[in-house]
Amino acid sequence: MTANKTTEKETKNAHPILSMTGFAASEARFPGGLLLIELRAVNHRYLELNVKIEDSLRQFEALIREQLQTRLGRGKVECRMSLKSDNAATTLALNPAMVAQIAQTLKDLQQHFPQAQPINLVDVFKLPGVLQTEAVDAEAMAQGVQNGLSRGIDELIAARQREGEKLKQVLLDRLQGVREQISIVKPLLPTLVSQYQEKLTAKLQEAMQADDDRVRQEIVLYAQRIDVDEELARLQSHITEMDRILNAGGAMGKKLDFLMQEMNREANTLGSKSVAIETTQVSMQLKVLIEQMREQIQNIE
Repeated sequence: MTANKTTEKETKNAHPILSMTGFAASEARFPGGLLLIELRAVNHRYLELNVKIEDSLRQFEALIREQLQTRLGRGKVECRMSLKSDNAATTLALNPAMVAQIAQTLKDLQQHFPQAQPINLVDVFKLPGVLQTEAVDAEAMAQGVQNGLSRGIDELIAARQREGEKLKQVLLDRLQGVREQISIVKPLLPTLVSQYQEKLTAKLQEAMQADDDRVRQEIVLYAQRIDVDEELARLQSHITEMDRILNAGGAMGKKLDFLMQEMNREANTLGSKSVAIETTQVSMQLKVLIEQMREQIQNIE
């Protein structure tokens, strides 16, 4: 009764499981235009940020990085931001200093290349800095960046949570497969070991000319070497711990990865101590299931 209550309490208080993979897009309107935000995340050992923004937003890079670091734990995250101007609300004007500089440059070039065709004014307008727009209020822009990024992070976390629930179900399915393999081999072990001991006894008696005491000593020593009860008990303990971690939720990727190493160690030992095809097959199947879980765990925060 107490165990059930504990499990119910853990489930009720569980934190969501987050995948490190996800995508989100959001927008934020400000006077004169629209801020477009995209967030992409994949698995990574630590939190690695790659912020790709326009030069006009470069002043907010520190703010962007701080917001991402505060909200996200692990993963390789790419943040893209761009501005889409609202032409109807934007007043364009020539940048006198830039125009003067371009005019002087063209005059100098004309002296070196007198036969060159005159430059098209439309091409001049396309040069960076020739046209300037009304300055956007920096405080309003900062608020837009902050609000838009916050919504984008919310969407990214929600996407990672949905993916995390799928990963959890995959792990639970594979974990059930591990349980089934243990349930297959455990009842067979006494019989398999006994049969192998009978065959070994006959061979040893023949080789040692029926020295019963020596035969019994060899059998006892070999029985100790092929005993896998301890390995199966540790596997069961790892399964229980993995269940607990999955039910508790939260950041668990590194814990689960360590458990996979330990479970794989026990599966390998089970295979090395195998005295029958049945235990060898179970060992191989266990390693397949553990490797499948390990691959999925790489994506969990």
